[in-house]
Amino acid sequence: MQLCSQVADTTYMVTHKSVFTVDSHTDTPLRLMDGALDFGSDNRGAGNCVDLPKMKTGSLDGVFFAVFLRQDDRTPEKHKLAYLMANKIIDTVEQVVMRNWIRSEIATTPVQALDMKVKGRKAVFLGIENGYALGHDISAVNHFYKRGVRYITLCHTKNNDLCDSSNDTIGYGGLSGFGMEVVREMNRVGMMIDVSHISDSSFYQVIRLSAAPVIASHSCSRAVCNNRRNLTDDMLLKLKENGGVIQLCILSDYVKDIPQDPERDSAFKALSVKYNGFSNLSDEEMKMARKEWYALQKQYPARRATVADAVDHIDHIVKLIGIDYVGIGTDFDGGGGLADCSDASQLPSITKELIKRGYSKEDIGKIWGGNLFRVMNRVAELSGH
Repeated sequence: MQLCSQVADTTYMVTHKSVFTVDSHTDTPLRLMDGALDFGSDNRGAGNCVDLPKMKTGSLDGVFFAVFLRQDDRTPEKHKLAYLMANKIIDTVEQVVMRNWIRSEIATTPVQALDMKVKGRKAVFLGIENGYALGHDISAVNHFYKRGVRYITLCHTKNNDLCDSSNDTIGYGGLSGFGMEVVREMNRVGMMIDVSHISDSSFYQVIRLSAAPVIASHSCSRAVCNNRRNLTDDMLLKLKENGGVIQLCILSDYVKDIPQDPERDSAFKALSVKYNGFSNLSDEEMKMARKEWYALQKQYPARRATVADAVDHIDHIVKLIGIDYVGIGTDFDGGGGLADCSDASQLPSITKELIKRGYSKEDIGKIWGGNLFRVMNRVAELSGH
Protein backbone atom coordinates (compact mmCIF):
# COMPACT_ATOMS: atom_id res chain seq x y z
CA MET A 1 0.00 0.00 0.00
CA GLN A 2 2.82 2.37 0.92
CA LEU A 3 4.67 1.49 -2.32
CA CYS A 4 1.56 2.30 -4.40
CA SER A 5 1.32 5.68 -2.67
CA GLN A 6 4.98 6.43 -3.42
CA VAL A 7 4.49 5.50 -7.08
CA ALA A 8 1.47 7.82 -7.31
CA ASP A 9 3.45 10.65 -5.71
CA THR A 10 6.28 10.15 -8.20
CA THR A 11 3.84 10.09 -11.11
CA TYR A 12 2.19 13.41 -10.30
CA MET A 13 5.56 15.15 -9.85
CA VAL A 14 6.79 13.76 -13.16
CA THR A 15 3.67 15.13 -14.86
CA HIS A 16 3.94 18.47 -13.06
CA LYS A 17 7.57 18.97 -14.07
CA SER A 18 6.97 17.91 -17.67
CA VAL A 19 4.47 20.69 -18.49
CA PHE A 20 5.14 24.42 -18.56
CA THR A 21 3.59 25.89 -15.42
CA VAL A 22 2.72 29.58 -15.24
CA ASP A 23 0.90 31.54 -12.54
CA SER A 24 -0.91 34.46 -14.18
CA HIS A 25 -1.21 36.69 -11.12
CA THR A 26 0.86 37.30 -8.00
CA ASP A 27 1.33 40.47 -5.95
CA THR A 28 4.95 39.71 -5.12
CA PRO A 29 6.15 43.17 -6.27
CA LEU A 30 4.45 44.62 -3.17
CA ARG A 31 6.98 42.69 -1.12
CA LEU A 32 9.85 43.70 -3.39
CA MET A 33 8.95 47.38 -3.07
CA ASP A 34 8.96 47.13 0.72
CA GLY A 35 12.42 45.62 0.66
CA ALA A 36 11.01 42.80 2.79
CA LEU A 37 11.72 40.08 0.22
CA ASP A 38 14.92 38.74 -1.28
CA PHE A 39 13.60 37.11 -4.45
CA GLY A 40 16.70 34.94 -4.78
CA SER A 41 16.57 33.48 -1.26
CA ASP A 42 14.28 31.19 0.70
CA ASN A 43 12.62 33.78 2.91
CA ARG A 44 11.75 31.45 5.75
CA GLY A 45 9.37 32.99 8.25
CA ALA A 46 8.76 36.09 6.10
CA GLY A 47 5.24 34.98 5.15
CA ASN A 48 5.81 35.46 1.42
CA CYS A 49 4.51 33.06 -1.19
CA VAL A 50 6.81 33.48 -4.19
CA ASP A 51 10.60 33.51 -4.46
CA LEU A 52 13.06 31.60 -6.64
CA PRO A 53 13.64 28.71 -4.19
CA LYS A 54 9.88 28.21 -3.76
CA MET A 55 9.41 28.32 -7.53
CA LYS A 56 12.11 25.69 -7.93
CA THR A 57 10.63 23.40 -5.27
CA GLY A 58 7.15 23.76 -6.76
CA SER A 59 8.43 23.53 -10.34
CA LEU A 60 6.75 26.83 -11.23
CA ASP A 61 8.30 27.82 -14.54
CA GLY A 62 6.77 31.25 -15.03
CA VAL A 63 4.97 33.91 -13.07
CA PHE A 64 3.17 37.16 -13.81
CA PHE A 65 4.18 39.85 -11.35
CA ALA A 66 1.31 42.29 -10.88
CA VAL A 67 2.25 45.95 -10.94
CA PHE A 68 -0.45 46.84 -8.45
CA LEU A 69 -1.79 50.38 -8.05
CA ARG A 70 -4.11 51.09 -5.14
CA GLN A 71 -7.03 53.25 -6.20
CA ASP A 72 -6.73 56.83 -5.00
CA ASP A 73 -8.35 60.14 -5.92
CA ARG A 74 -9.13 60.51 -9.60
CA THR A 75 -7.32 63.81 -10.14
CA PRO A 76 -4.59 64.78 -12.63
CA GLU A 77 -2.05 64.93 -9.80
CA LYS A 78 -2.92 61.48 -8.45
CA HIS A 79 -3.05 59.99 -11.95
CA LYS A 80 0.49 61.27 -12.57
CA LEU A 81 1.67 59.72 -9.30
CA ALA A 82 0.05 56.38 -10.23
CA TYR A 83 1.79 56.42 -13.61
CA LEU A 84 5.14 57.17 -11.98
CA MET A 85 4.60 54.46 -9.36
CA ALA A 86 3.82 51.86 -12.03
CA ASN A 87 7.11 52.68 -13.74
CA LYS A 88 8.95 52.56 -10.41
CA ILE A 89 7.57 49.09 -9.67
CA ILE A 90 8.60 47.88 -13.13
CA ASP A 91 12.09 49.32 -12.53
CA THR A 92 12.28 47.41 -9.24
CA VAL A 93 11.19 44.11 -10.78
CA GLU A 94 13.73 44.51 -13.57
CA GLN A 95 16.49 45.20 -11.04
CA VAL A 96 15.53 42.20 -8.91
CA VAL A 97 15.44 39.87 -11.90
CA MET A 98 18.78 41.22 -13.16
CA ARG A 99 20.37 40.54 -9.77
CA ASN A 100 19.20 36.94 -10.17
CA TRP A 101 19.92 36.68 -13.90
CA ILE A 102 21.37 33.16 -13.70
CA ARG A 103 18.02 31.81 -12.44
CA SER A 104 15.43 34.24 -13.83
CA GLU A 105 14.69 36.51 -16.77
CA ILE A 106 11.98 38.95 -17.89
CA ALA A 107 9.73 37.35 -20.52
CA THR A 108 7.30 38.98 -22.93
CA THR A 109 6.28 36.02 -25.12
CA PRO A 110 5.47 32.33 -24.62
CA VAL A 111 8.36 31.37 -26.92
CA GLN A 112 10.82 33.22 -24.68
CA ALA A 113 9.38 31.58 -21.56
CA LEU A 114 9.58 28.09 -23.02
CA ASP A 115 13.19 28.71 -24.00
CA MET A 116 13.97 29.91 -20.46
CA LYS A 117 12.75 26.62 -19.03
CA VAL A 118 15.19 24.76 -21.27
CA LYS A 119 17.97 27.03 -19.97
CA GLY A 120 16.96 26.48 -16.34
CA ARG A 121 15.65 30.02 -15.78
CA LYS A 122 12.33 31.14 -14.35
CA ALA A 123 10.27 33.45 -16.56
CA VAL A 124 8.95 36.65 -15.00
CA PHE A 125 6.14 38.35 -16.91
CA LEU A 126 4.60 41.74 -16.09
CA GLY A 127 0.95 42.74 -15.79
CA ILE A 128 -0.55 45.97 -14.43
CA GLU A 129 -3.33 45.59 -11.88
CA ASN A 130 -5.57 48.67 -12.14
CA GLY A 131 -5.85 50.84 -15.23
CA TYR A 132 -5.56 53.78 -12.84
CA ALA A 133 -1.91 53.74 -13.94
CA LEU A 134 -2.97 55.09 -17.34
CA GLY A 135 -4.56 58.28 -16.07
CA HIS A 136 -6.23 59.75 -19.16
CA ASP A 137 -3.25 59.22 -21.45
CA ILE A 138 -4.00 56.66 -24.16
CA SER A 139 -0.33 56.65 -25.19
CA ALA A 140 0.49 55.11 -21.80
CA VAL A 141 -0.85 51.77 -23.06
CA ASN A 142 1.88 51.54 -25.70
CA HIS A 143 4.43 52.90 -23.24
CA PHE A 144 3.75 50.09 -20.80
CA TYR A 145 3.64 47.52 -23.61
CA LYS A 146 7.15 48.62 -24.62
CA ARG A 147 8.20 48.23 -20.99
CA GLY A 148 7.18 44.57 -21.15
CA VAL A 149 3.68 44.69 -19.68
CA ARG A 150 1.46 42.06 -21.28
CA TYR A 151 -1.87 42.63 -19.57
CA ILE A 152 -3.76 45.35 -17.73
CA THR A 153 -6.47 44.57 -15.18
CA LEU A 154 -8.86 47.38 -16.08
CA CYS A 155 -9.70 48.29 -12.47
CA HIS A 156 -9.35 47.04 -8.91
CA THR A 157 -11.85 47.16 -6.00
CA LYS A 158 -12.99 50.74 -6.72
CA ASN A 159 -14.27 52.40 -9.87
CA ASN A 160 -11.66 54.26 -11.88
CA ASP A 161 -11.80 56.38 -15.02
CA LEU A 162 -11.92 53.29 -17.28
CA CYS A 163 -14.80 51.29 -15.85
CA ASP A 164 -16.91 50.20 -12.90
CA SER A 165 -15.54 47.69 -10.39
CA SER A 166 -17.36 44.59 -9.16
CA ASN A 167 -16.88 45.86 -5.60
CA ASP A 168 -18.16 49.42 -6.01
CA THR A 169 -21.41 51.23 -6.81
CA ILE A 170 -22.57 51.87 -10.38
CA GLY A 171 -20.61 54.69 -11.96
CA TYR A 172 -20.58 54.48 -15.75
CA GLY A 173 -22.80 51.42 -15.96
CA GLY A 174 -19.81 49.63 -17.47
CA LEU A 175 -16.96 51.17 -19.47
CA SER A 176 -16.32 54.88 -19.74
CA GLY A 177 -15.59 56.46 -23.10
CA PHE A 178 -11.89 56.42 -22.21
CA GLY A 179 -12.22 52.79 -21.13
CA MET A 180 -13.52 51.92 -24.59
CA GLU A 181 -10.52 53.68 -26.12
CA VAL A 182 -8.22 51.67 -23.87
CA VAL A 183 -9.80 48.37 -24.95
CA ARG A 184 -9.26 49.25 -28.61
CA GLU A 185 -5.70 50.43 -27.98
CA MET A 186 -4.82 47.28 -26.06
CA ASN A 187 -6.09 45.26 -29.01
CA ARG A 188 -4.00 47.39 -31.35
CA VAL A 189 -0.70 47.03 -29.48
CA GLY A 190 -1.21 43.36 -28.60
CA MET A 191 -1.78 43.58 -24.87
CA MET A 192 -4.19 41.23 -23.10
CA ILE A 193 -7.27 42.77 -21.47
CA ASP A 194 -7.83 41.45 -17.95
CA VAL A 195 -11.47 41.39 -16.81
CA SER A 196 -10.85 40.27 -13.22
CA HIS A 197 -12.26 42.81 -10.71
CA ILE A 198 -14.50 44.60 -13.21
CA SER A 199 -18.29 44.75 -12.87
CA ASP A 200 -20.62 42.46 -14.80
CA SER A 201 -21.70 45.32 -17.07
CA SER A 202 -18.07 46.24 -17.71
CA PHE A 203 -17.32 42.59 -18.55
CA TYR A 204 -20.10 42.29 -21.12
CA GLN A 205 -19.10 45.57 -22.76
CA VAL A 206 -15.47 44.45 -23.00
CA ILE A 207 -16.55 41.16 -24.57
CA ARG A 208 -18.66 42.99 -27.16
CA LEU A 209 -15.95 45.52 -27.94
CA SER A 210 -12.71 43.53 -27.91
CA ALA A 211 -11.51 42.13 -31.21
CA ALA A 212 -9.14 39.79 -29.35
CA PRO A 213 -9.54 37.14 -26.64
CA VAL A 214 -9.49 38.42 -23.06
CA ILE A 215 -8.34 36.92 -19.77
CA ALA A 216 -9.59 36.87 -16.21
CA SER A 217 -6.15 36.68 -14.59
CA HIS A 218 -7.43 35.65 -11.13
CA SER A 219 -11.11 34.76 -10.87
CA CYS A 220 -13.34 31.79 -10.03
CA SER A 221 -16.83 30.46 -10.80
CA ARG A 222 -19.74 32.30 -9.18
CA ALA A 223 -21.91 29.19 -9.46
CA VAL A 224 -19.49 27.37 -7.13
CA CYS A 225 -18.79 30.33 -4.81
CA ASN A 226 -21.28 33.20 -4.90
CA ASN A 227 -18.85 36.10 -4.78
CA ARG A 228 -19.39 39.03 -7.14
CA ARG A 229 -15.68 38.95 -8.02
CA ASN A 230 -16.33 35.60 -9.71
CA LEU A 231 -17.77 34.95 -13.17
CA THR A 232 -21.30 33.66 -13.67
CA ASP A 233 -22.01 30.73 -15.97
CA ASP A 234 -23.31 33.12 -18.63
CA MET A 235 -20.11 35.17 -18.37
CA LEU A 236 -18.07 31.98 -18.74
CA LEU A 237 -20.02 31.05 -21.86
CA LYS A 238 -19.37 34.51 -23.29
CA LEU A 239 -15.68 34.12 -22.41
CA LYS A 240 -15.60 30.89 -24.42
CA GLU A 241 -17.23 32.61 -27.41
CA ASN A 242 -14.55 35.29 -27.14
CA GLY A 243 -11.81 32.62 -27.08
CA GLY A 244 -10.46 33.85 -23.76
CA VAL A 245 -9.43 32.11 -20.54
CA ILE A 246 -10.32 32.26 -16.85
CA GLN A 247 -7.34 31.77 -14.53
CA LEU A 248 -8.42 30.13 -11.28
CA CYS A 249 -7.77 32.32 -8.22
CA ILE A 250 -6.96 30.44 -5.01
CA LEU A 251 -7.79 33.27 -2.62
CA SER A 252 -10.15 31.41 -0.30
CA ASP A 253 -12.87 34.10 -0.25
CA TYR A 254 -13.42 33.41 -3.95
CA VAL A 255 -13.13 29.63 -3.64
CA LYS A 256 -15.56 28.82 -0.83
CA ASP A 257 -17.79 30.64 1.65
CA ILE A 258 -15.96 30.01 4.92
CA PRO A 259 -17.08 31.79 8.13
CA GLN A 260 -14.16 33.75 9.53
CA ASP A 261 -13.04 34.61 13.05
CA PRO A 262 -14.91 37.73 14.35
CA GLU A 263 -11.82 38.74 16.34
CA ARG A 264 -9.75 38.59 13.14
CA ASP A 265 -12.33 40.64 11.25
CA SER A 266 -12.33 43.28 14.00
CA ALA A 267 -8.54 43.52 13.96
CA PHE A 268 -8.43 44.12 10.22
CA LYS A 269 -11.28 46.65 10.37
CA ALA A 270 -9.39 48.55 13.07
CA LEU A 271 -6.28 48.55 10.89
CA SER A 272 -8.29 49.93 7.98
CA VAL A 273 -9.66 52.72 10.17
CA LYS A 274 -6.15 53.50 11.46
CA TYR A 275 -4.87 53.94 7.92
CA ASN A 276 -7.84 55.80 6.45
CA GLY A 277 -9.10 52.84 4.45
CA PHE A 278 -5.58 52.63 2.94
CA SER A 279 -6.29 55.77 0.90
CA ASN A 280 -4.27 58.98 0.58
CA LEU A 281 -1.23 57.47 2.32
CA SER A 282 2.38 58.40 1.77
CA ASP A 283 4.76 55.67 0.60
CA GLU A 284 6.11 55.35 4.13
CA GLU A 285 2.62 55.12 5.64
CA MET A 286 1.65 52.46 3.11
CA LYS A 287 4.80 50.52 3.92
CA MET A 288 3.90 50.57 7.62
CA ALA A 289 0.29 49.60 6.85
CA ARG A 290 1.41 46.58 4.85
CA LYS A 291 3.83 45.57 7.59
CA GLU A 292 1.03 45.65 10.17
CA TRP A 293 -1.27 43.84 7.74
CA TYR A 294 1.20 40.98 7.35
CA ALA A 295 1.63 40.85 11.15
CA LEU A 296 -2.13 40.48 11.60
CA GLN A 297 -2.15 37.71 8.99
CA LYS A 298 0.30 35.81 11.20
CA GLN A 299 -1.56 36.60 14.42
CA TYR A 300 -4.98 35.74 13.03
CA PRO A 301 -4.48 33.24 10.19
CA ALA A 302 -7.49 33.02 7.91
CA ARG A 303 -9.59 29.88 7.70
CA ARG A 304 -8.88 28.63 4.23
CA ALA A 305 -10.42 26.52 1.51
CA THR A 306 -8.58 23.45 0.24
CA VAL A 307 -7.06 22.33 -3.05
CA ALA A 308 -10.06 20.03 -3.50
CA ASP A 309 -12.38 23.04 -3.12
CA ALA A 310 -10.38 24.95 -5.74
CA VAL A 311 -10.39 22.07 -8.23
CA ASP A 312 -14.18 21.94 -7.84
CA HIS A 313 -14.14 25.25 -9.74
CA ILE A 314 -11.99 23.76 -12.50
CA ASP A 315 -14.37 20.80 -12.75
CA HIS A 316 -17.36 23.12 -13.09
CA ILE A 317 -15.68 25.37 -15.66
CA VAL A 318 -14.46 22.43 -17.75
CA LYS A 319 -17.90 20.80 -17.68
CA LEU A 320 -19.53 24.08 -18.76
CA ILE A 321 -17.14 25.46 -21.40
CA GLY A 322 -14.39 22.86 -21.92
CA ILE A 323 -10.76 22.24 -21.06
CA ASP A 324 -9.39 24.97 -23.36
CA TYR A 325 -10.57 27.96 -21.34
CA VAL A 326 -9.21 27.58 -17.80
CA GLY A 327 -5.84 28.20 -16.14
CA ILE A 328 -4.39 29.21 -12.77
CA GLY A 329 -3.68 32.67 -11.31
CA THR A 330 -3.08 32.23 -7.59
CA ASP A 331 -3.10 35.82 -6.26
CA PHE A 332 -0.16 34.74 -4.07
CA ASP A 333 1.29 37.55 -1.93
CA GLY A 334 -2.04 39.33 -2.33
CA GLY A 335 -4.13 37.05 -0.12
CA GLY A 336 -4.11 33.94 -2.30
CA GLY A 337 -3.43 30.57 -0.72
CA LEU A 338 -5.18 27.42 0.44
CA ALA A 339 -4.96 25.33 3.60
CA ASP A 340 -2.88 22.76 1.70
CA CYS A 341 -1.28 25.09 -0.89
CA SER A 342 0.03 28.19 0.84
CA ASP A 343 2.92 29.15 -1.46
CA ALA A 344 4.59 28.36 -4.78
CA SER A 345 6.47 25.37 -3.36
CA GLN A 346 3.17 23.54 -2.83
CA LEU A 347 1.63 24.08 -6.27
CA PRO A 348 2.18 20.43 -7.32
CA SER A 349 -0.67 19.57 -4.94
CA ILE A 350 -3.04 21.05 -7.53
CA THR A 351 -1.62 18.77 -10.21
CA LYS A 352 -1.95 15.82 -7.84
CA GLU A 353 -5.65 16.59 -7.32
CA LEU A 354 -6.20 17.01 -11.08
CA ILE A 355 -4.67 13.58 -11.76
CA LYS A 356 -6.80 12.10 -8.98
CA ARG A 357 -9.89 13.39 -10.80
CA GLY A 358 -8.88 11.92 -14.13
CA TYR A 359 -7.32 14.85 -15.97
CA SER A 360 -4.75 13.75 -18.56
CA LYS A 361 -1.25 15.14 -18.98
CA GLU A 362 -2.50 17.06 -22.02
CA ASP A 363 -5.34 18.56 -19.96
CA ILE A 364 -2.95 19.52 -17.18
CA GLY A 365 -0.58 21.16 -19.67
CA LYS A 366 -3.44 23.31 -20.94
CA ILE A 367 -4.54 24.29 -17.42
CA TRP A 368 -1.02 25.09 -16.24
CA GLY A 369 -0.08 27.38 -19.11
CA GLY A 370 -1.14 26.15 -22.51
CA ASN A 371 -4.47 27.95 -22.54
CA LEU A 372 -3.02 31.25 -21.34
CA PHE A 373 -0.20 31.05 -23.88
CA ARG A 374 -2.75 30.35 -26.62
CA VAL A 375 -4.48 33.62 -25.74
CA MET A 376 -1.20 35.53 -25.53
CA ASN A 377 -0.19 34.30 -28.96
CA ARG A 378 -3.57 35.08 -30.47
CA VAL A 379 -3.64 38.62 -29.04
CA ALA A 380 -0.18 39.25 -30.48
CA GLU A 381 -1.14 37.72 -33.83
CA LEU A 382 -4.25 39.89 -34.19
CA SER A 383 -2.21 43.01 -33.46
CA GLY A 384 0.41 42.09 -36.05
CA HIS A 385 3.21 41.69 -33.46
